[in-house]
Amino acid sequence: MQRNSLHPWLAALIPVTGALLLAVSLHAEGDAAKSYKTNCVLCHAADGSGSSPSGKALKAKDLRSNVVQAQSDAELTDVITKGRGKMPAFGAKLKSEEIKEMVAYVRELAKAK
Repeated sequence: MQRNSLHPWLAALIPVTGALLLAVSLHAEGDAAKSYKTNCVLCHAADGSGSSPSGKALKAKDLRSNVVQAQSDAELTDVITKGRGKMPAFGAKLKSEEIKEMVAYVRELAKAK
């Protein structure tokens, strides 16, 4: 009989767990989007194309391009952390988890293209 009393509890737990996981996912995505707008839009443009006036002047990479998207997550993490060429390093400004989220955000920019 005790086994039957668990079913309503489990039935309530599953949607709650799913909602919490979705909220955490959306929160992380929102944080990455905010961080991108704060740190990257000036050069890479809102869509990641690099077509902003500053981006054109600095020849910023199109983050949606096959060249950028072909890089591994570790390579993109390294570029964001240490900078490259005219791109500044963000390792002192962003936590490692934020950089990981930024890499995922860069991947999403290519999907929206």
